Amino acid sequence: MRSRVDPEAVVEPVSSHTLRRRVQFYELDSAGIVHFSTYFRYMEEAEHAMWRAAGLSIAPLGSEVGFPRVNATCDYHAPLRFEDEFDVHVRIAAMTGKAIRYAYELRRGDVRVATASVTILCVRKAPDGSMKAAPIPSSIAARFTVAGDAGVPQA
Repeated sequence: MRSRVDPEAVVEPVSSHTLRRRVQFYELDSAGIVHFSTYFRYMEEAEHAMWRAAGLSIAPLGSEVGFPRVNATCDYHAPLRFEDEFDVHVRIAAMTGKAIRYAYELRRGDVRVATASVTILCVRKAPDGSMKAAPIPSSIAARFTVAGDAGVPQA
C-alpha cells in the first residue's frame, strides 16, 4: 500500500531525520556482515522517511521531476551483523537551486558504523525519457532547510 503524503499540509522545514532499523538476514554477505551495497539502501530509506516527514514523496505518481543520485560516497567504520539495531541519521548538508547534498551517519549505539554523502539533482523528465537538470520546485525547496553542523560530522 502506498503511503499518502499531503503536499498542501503546513509543516516546518525539515533539515534532518533519524530512522531506526534492524539488520535482516537477507542483507548479509557470505562473511555474515551487512553487504556494503546495503548501506545505500538504508540511507535511501532514511531519505524517503525525511521527505515524508516534510509532507512529501520523493517520487509521486505522475511527477514531471525526478531526483537521481549524481554522487555517492561511503566510509565504513564498523560492521553490522544480523539483528543489530542501528540508527541512520540523515541531514541536509547543502542545498542549491538544483541539488541537495545529504550527510549520513549510521550508528549502533555509541559505535559509528558508517559516514556518507549523497547528492541528488532535480531533473525534468521529458516524454522520450530524457532528463535535464531543472530548478527544485519552490513547493519542495520550501519544505527543507540546510542543517547546522551540531550532532553529525561532515561526510
